[in-house]
Amino acid sequence: MGGLTRVYVRVAGIVQGVGFRYFTWRKARELGLAGYVRNLPDGDVEMEVEGPSDRVSALVDAATRGPPGACVREVHTDERLVEGAGSGFEVRF
Repeated sequence: MGGLTRVYVRVAGIVQGVGFRYFTWRKARELGLAGYVRNLPDGDVEMEVEGPSDRVSALVDAATRGPPGACVREVHTDERLVEGAGSGFEVRF
């Protein structure tokens, strides 16, 4: 297991209306990560996630595929300062 990391992720493509947020939420909870995921007005999805670096990488990797019905075109990540967010991953509206 790696050290703690926090990343901001923006996913573009057909990622709204296909269960992408709940797919991400389930995977993040399975991995024991903290953060959030939400739809953006321009059709993209964003998330901020914190946890062990190997688990965060696993979530970002899953986001590059998305759930059935999604068509991920681009995934941008930006490292952030670790905040010690604790536990819990939520879907924001």
